[in-house]
Amino acid sequence: MKVVTWNVNGIRAREAQVLELLDRESPDLVCLQEIKSPAGKVPAALRDLPGYHGAWHGDSAYSGVALLVRRERVAAAPTFIHPPFDFETRAVAAEVAGVTVACLYVPNGGKDIDAKLRFLSALDAWASEVAAAGRPLLLCGDLNVTATDADVHPKERRAGAIGQRDDERALFTSLLGRGLADVGRVLDPANTALFTWWPPWRGLRQKNVGWRIDYVVGTQALAGTASRCRVLAEFGTSDHAPVVSEFEGWG
Repeated sequence: MKVVTWNVNGIRAREAQVLELLDRESPDLVCLQEIKSPAGKVPAALRDLPGYHGAWHGDSAYSGVALLVRRERVAAAPTFIHPPFDFETRAVAAEVAGVTVACLYVPNGGKDIDAKLRFLSALDAWASEVAAAGRPLLLCGDLNVTATDADVHPKERRAGAIGQRDDERALFTSLLGRGLADVGRVLDPANTALFTWWPPWRGLRQKNVGWRIDYVVGTQALAGTASRCRVLAEFGTSDHAPVVSEFEGWG
């Protein structure tokens, strides 16, 4: 099972790039964030994409997520749901081959840190419920938190900065404590130059002065079957890079 997650920063601006990415990677699951468009305004080439079941959950010019599932991977169209903590079109989930998959766009927190902390707390509680029910879980998306200082370039580290705060990181750690693993770090634990987002100025992306805030997080047993997790740092014109993960023991 191949999974792609990408904060596109506007689906209409990135239509051709999403199509290029799908053609290049042939993923089984696609999680997109910050689509900034209601379903009716998503380009038809993506909204009616051959070979995929899809849920487009967005609003005009702000937030929004999408989850696409390759038809070959499911016997019937999945039921797409919005977890109870969803607000501002930030979460969509479905069961795929026995795994609950959620595409998430956590609030940045720059304008309302309390809303971000509430979202992360509710996500943590939901993950706990899924784990208690014994259901495998995969969380994909822009979580807008750096897990540790190793996930921020030294030139970008600032104590107390949004995305680097202790309270945000504590909630991320709690989430992993629900029997989940950060697939990127499972496969590349010592890489201190592993980033998925770069401030869009001063050529910082070209210099790889960035943050790692886009994740694939899965149940321990599921994460243990991951064979690759790549950041496509050179792809696209979003300020985020796609993350591509491959699982050998699922589906």
